[in-house]
Order: sequence, then structure tokens, then C-alpha cells
Amino acid sequence: QVQLEESGGGLVQAGDSLRLSCEFSGGAFNDYGMGWFRQGPGKAREFVGYTNTMGTVTDYSDIAKGRFTIARDNAKNTFYLAADSLKPENTAVYYCAARTPGNGNLWTEDSYSYWGQGTQVTVSS
Repeated sequence: QVQLEESGGGLVQAGDSLRLSCEFSGGAFNDYGMGWFRQGPGKAREFVGYTNTMGTVTDYSDIAKGRFTIARDNAKNTFYLAADSLKPENTAVYYCAARTPGNGNLWTEDSYSYWGQGTQVTVSS
């Protein structure tokens, strides 16, 4: 059974940088495309970004472009989200998710089969 576990969240100050990690286990990591989503207080969960199975293609939502970077290390079965110049509005629970390539729209939650429990990121002003 595929399992995902996020780490690296915490309390940071505005302007700080942060890197989240997502450790994959229980399957063949390079069979799955990987995505990051987030859910802010009182908000719906939203797409942040995605990378394909080999990490050669990435796609970002408008909220992520320019300040968020997604990467994966298939040798370590780990997926990353690096965020620069964080703002209070970036406060959210960040989730990683795995999807089978071609399974629907990668921007939507429904296309992902496996989810981590999430890691809280709180950005103070």
C-alpha cells in the first residue's frame, strides 16, 4: 500500500524560505506523478504544483509561480516543495499526493489516488 508522509512544516516569519519533503513508500515511486496541494484556514484545498514521474516536467498554479519550486529525487523516493519569500497568506496545511499518469486533470484532487496527512505551515507577519 502506497503511503506518503510530509515533513518540514512549522512556524516561520514572513520573508523566510522553507522546504517541505514528502517521503513515498509501499510502491514504485517513479510510476507516479506527484502533486502538492494546500488548504488555508476556512478555505478549500487548492492545487499548488505538479511534477511528472521523472521530474522533467512541472506545472504550477498562479499562486506558486515564481516563489515555489517542485522537485523529486527518485533515488530517495522523495518529493519536495521549496518556497521562498513566504507571506502570511501562504499559511496552510500542505499535502502531497500521488497520481497515475493520465488519470484525469492533474490540477484536481480527484486525479490523485494517494495522499499524505499534511504538514502545517504557519507564516507570521
